Amino acid sequence: MNEVYSLMKLLAGGDVGRGGNGQPHGLARSEQDEDLLDAYSRAVVGVAEKVGPAVVGIGVRKRAQGPRVRQEGAGSGVIIAPDGFILTNNHVVEGAQDVEVSLTDGRMFPAQIVGGDPATDLAVVRAGATGLPTAELGDSSSLRVGQLVIAIGNPLGFQSTVSTGVISALGRALRSQSGRLIENVIQTDVPLNPGNSGGPLVDSRGRVIGINTAMIFMAQGISFAVPVSTARWVVGELVTNGKVRRAYLGIGGQARPISRRVQRSVESSAATAVEVVSVEAHGPAHRAGLREGDLIVAVNGKGVASVDDIHRLLTGWSPGSQFTLTILRDGERHQMDIVSGEA
Repeated sequence: MNEVYSLMKLLAGGDVGRGGNGQPHGLARSEQDEDLLDAYSRAVVGVAEKVGPAVVGIGVRKRAQGPRVRQEGAGSGVIIAPDGFILTNNHVVEGAQDVEVSLTDGRMFPAQIVGGDPATDLAVVRAGATGLPTAELGDSSSLRVGQLVIAIGNPLGFQSTVSTGVISALGRALRSQSGRLIENVIQTDVPLNPGNSGGPLVDSRGRVIGINTAMIFMAQGISFAVPVSTARWVVGELVTNGKVRRAYLGIGGQARPISRRVQRSVESSAATAVEVVSVEAHGPAHRAGLREGDLIVAVNGKGVASVDDIHRLLTGWSPGSQFTLTILRDGERHQMDIVSGEA
């Protein structure tokens, strides 16, 4: 009997018997669950009402390759400024000849592409209108696994669709169409479908914490969003320059294993280095004297084991910055100063 009592106590979440109101504890627990469910519903409803008007549908027309007719495409976006600036995915508007945005109140406006960044799959378009509803950009640096998140978009053409879930993981890396890694990507279990791309991922207070960018087909509950911390930087670059200005070296490379002896000689813990397989003519690396076959083991004293490592170090550095490369050439260690160009 003691074992049965303990099991009943565990299932009920407390002592079996009657609560202070004379009701069985199981019933009181059920009422508490209903209160929590009501609080969850209120949070989602509040977010939908607050952010929904700032979420737009994006329709595009692209000219297909060859003599075929133009192709239609659709996605989502979120208005971030009342004078019509809209944040979306680069793959939604890339190559578009005509862009049109539709609001939840039925209004439709033509839009111009301000700029796109394939490396982060983000883009900014501007609608030909003012006084538009906007969404608040939040902070993605304080997110926690398990946190409630809400996605709003236009999946499969169904406007203003709300989906909920939780943050499944943080700090993921997702490779963009350009081949670069998008760092610190947010992984969620929010159901996404084609058309959700470019729509906002928001927290329970209605603050945009990410831009939904990808889902894995045939997978259950695995989707990704570019964090708003990345989006803030990209938006600033696109609005100011029309593109994201990045430092680049003008080389092609690949990871190549190095021996333990070489690791010790260059004071590196990595088992690989970056082999230079091509050097762009008259590019920064060519002017600095870098050659095919050189092994790059460090940039500014930080060890590199892959091309992605070099991309990470270059991100955030402006064109014209000076770097010091530590390389191996014919078995000897050299240091080489190089002034980066603009990608």
